[in-house]
Amino acid sequence: MQDHLLKFQDRMRKAGLPVNVVDTFSEYYRLLAAGATGKISSIEISPPSQEKLQYYDTLGQGNGKLLEKLVVIKLNGGLGTSMGLTRVKSLLPVKGDLNFLDIIAKQILHLKHKTGNHIHLLFMDSYNTQEDTLTYLEKYPDLNDSELPLDFLQNKYPRIRQTDLSPLDLTDDHQNWNPPGHGDLYTVLYSSGLLDKLLECGIRYAFVANADNLGAVVDTRILTWMAGNEIPFIMEVCDRTAMDKKGGHLAEDRFGRLLLREIAQCPENELEQFQDTRFYSYFNTNNLWIDLEALRHIMQQENGVLLLPLIINPKIVENEKVFQLETAMGAAIHTFEGSMALVVPRSRFSPVKKTNDLLALWSDAFELTEDFQVCLDSELSKVPNIQLDENFFGHLQQMRERFDSDIPSLRECTSFKVQGDVHFGKNIVCKGNVEIFSPHTVFLENRVLEGSIHL
Repeated sequence: MQDHLLKFQDRMRKAGLPVNVVDTFSEYYRLLAAGATGKISSIEISPPSQEKLQYYDTLGQGNGKLLEKLVVIKLNGGLGTSMGLTRVKSLLPVKGDLNFLDIIAKQILHLKHKTGNHIHLLFMDSYNTQEDTLTYLEKYPDLNDSELPLDFLQNKYPRIRQTDLSPLDLTDDHQNWNPPGHGDLYTVLYSSGLLDKLLECGIRYAFVANADNLGAVVDTRILTWMAGNEIPFIMEVCDRTAMDKKGGHLAEDRFGRLLLREIAQCPENELEQFQDTRFYSYFNTNNLWIDLEALRHIMQQENGVLLLPLIINPKIVENEKVFQLETAMGAAIHTFEGSMALVVPRSRFSPVKKTNDLLALWSDAFELTEDFQVCLDSELSKVPNIQLDENFFGHLQQMRERFDSDIPSLRECTSFKVQGDVHFGKNIVCKGNVEIFSPHTVFLENRVLEGSIHL
């Protein structure tokens, strides 16, 4: 094991990774080699107590002056391969001609203009997304009008062969590495010197969210509550429904500290309880608020090595079984003493993980407001439940082919299910619960769709 670890360390140093990144990986590797599973059993945790929860509707008014002390960090390392994409996912058009990057940029610029405050924006990119992202954002020169960069680069970890825990060594070196999960955020902020630079610029707080969650907008009410109560770390959570049963849930350990458990960390014999939304009632939106002074204090205490609960992710790469060592940034809620969970409206969680989510945003069920927020239509109480046949709608190109001239109206639709190769043309209005079944290719236009339809 020690010989293999030395090989990993040598490879990471040659790749130019900082010392604390090598040290962090080394500690995780030792855990793996010692037989760690990364599992968190239900005997160690319980649902969170009420004193660790705050509810959004109880917050006071926001203080806009605090925006000068805020940096917005968007996690932008994904390629959207599940939807057949090969480039950065945030270039995906989501509302008209606007993609995620357009909407994020326009939100920040509008807020700057509206409040007169300088609001800093950073993207955490991966090696796969950095070039395309920065090239595209050149169209928004006013975003980067300070001495701070517009992005920083996520680290990478070597992949590990499952057979003997040695380094994966394929000819294509790109395949030998994996992203370490967004838990790497804290390590890279510290090792890059960016954490110190942000604090030197008078920036005290960070709002971190996934780039594909357009509901994650700056909210001065949350920022003001955080600053006024000196809370070092806030996780936004939502009420858990059947749709969220596989997502990471909020819990509390036996010492009363909040923690996050992902499904990959749940023992197999406890999956039923993990997915019981009545027992574990809140899920992590991955919208986090962090006191950067508190983060620097922790990182200095730990010599730059912040060990979060380990996620051991088994994968197959070029027919080789490997382990990827990863962590989740929300897991840091356990590290910051005095962390809180904030129960927020579902509107602050609108991610695009599948083409089902994409169709909802494309449709008139969502509207783009004057301040460039993408919001559910004011007359709707919840998003239509969309289920598209993955054989024909699973990838972006398939979506473009089947919605090539118009998007069906879903404003009056409760659920929309399509089975088969159905193409949608102009003037399609869906009402109530719509289920379409077709054994052959069919083209629909100029009609109202209701109920169960067999074509």
